[in-house]
Amino acid sequence: LGNGRCEVQCCDGTKRLCHIRGKMRKKVWVNLGDIVLVSLRDFQDEKGDIITKYTADEARQLKQYGELPDNVKINETDLQDEGSDSD
Repeated sequence: LGNGRCEVQCCDGTKRLCHIRGKMRKKVWVNLGDIVLVSLRDFQDEKGDIITKYTADEARQLKQYGELPDNVKINETDLQDEGSDSD
């Protein structure tokens, strides 16, 4: 969407408009299908912040530990972005 903003499909099934935090901007590139950790905003349910991007190995470990749902596909371009809630 530009200006460090992304549309993210979260594990709870809602799409949220997320902002890439300043520490990640221009250093870590977020692409379609990447697994990211999203921090939800208390005052805006439809918005959040992308805290980190998981590598494929980290995403496989999260799926193995049961932190990601079974419908998440890793290393495929037709993926939906998945975010984990950090409450």
